[in-house]
Amino acid sequence: MDEHTDKCGGAGALKLNGDTPVVEISKLWTKFGRTVVHQDLNLSIVRGEILSIVGGSGTGKTVLLRQMLGLEHPARGCVRVFGEDIGKSDSAHLQQLRNHWGMLFQQGALYSALTVFDNVAQPMRELRALPEDLIRDAVLLKMNMVGLGPEHAGKMPSDLSGGMIKRVALARALALEPKLLFLDEPTAGLDPDLSETFVALIQSLHRELGLTVVMVTHDLDTLFALSTRIAVLAEKHVIAIGPTRDVIQVEHPFIKQFFLGDRGKRALAVLDERRAEQKPEV
Repeated sequence: MDEHTDKCGGAGALKLNGDTPVVEISKLWTKFGRTVVHQDLNLSIVRGEILSIVGGSGTGKTVLLRQMLGLEHPARGCVRVFGEDIGKSDSAHLQQLRNHWGMLFQQGALYSALTVFDNVAQPMRELRALPEDLIRDAVLLKMNMVGLGPEHAGKMPSDLSGGMIKRVALARALALEPKLLFLDEPTAGLDPDLSETFVALIQSLHRELGLTVVMVTHDLDTLFALSTRIAVLAEKHVIAIGPTRDVIQVEHPFIKQFFLGDRGKRALAVLDERRAEQKPEV
């Protein structure tokens, strides 16, 4: 049995119970030439949470996300998603796994030559198993879920605002009713009002669909508003993980700089105000 199999074990075949992590990363190394980005990195993501990954420049946040998606492979270690070692999956099986998750890219990554409707329909059509009338109904449903009416179906990406691009991309990410949703800087490029509205949309979908969410963001307002737990990358591994209030108490220069500067204090104050408003009266 080779080193990779030793660490990862057998395939889980999507048979998860409540105690099985949706994503489990074990002893992961990422190297680019002689540069080591991750060294013996471990991370578990549990069902139903919103896990946010933060870290300074060069800590490999997006690379780690891409490894969970099977778009890049670590030099060593194991990445399991839905109980399966995706490093051991062939292309056909990996595509089957990808049908169980959705990805919202930072800039939306819409196909510029396709309409809104066709962008959202694209994952469904790739299955080559659904009739077009069913696809039509499903696309309009997904659009409605993200706050887009049918009047937008025929528009091209070039006709859309930044906020609408995010919504179309989110509808596409939800097209196959995934169990797991990946978000890369979901509110990047949005003004504060649009950002707040988009955060509320993600919160609502998380609750209604029972999603597990993995998010990379540097925006503190988004981070504090959405995260169940925060994982902090530094020194080539996860130096802290837990709820916001636990993480910011960890003594580390990056945590102090990132979370406890003026921006961090303002964002925490807003979070505390919102929680106080939501607290039921006794």
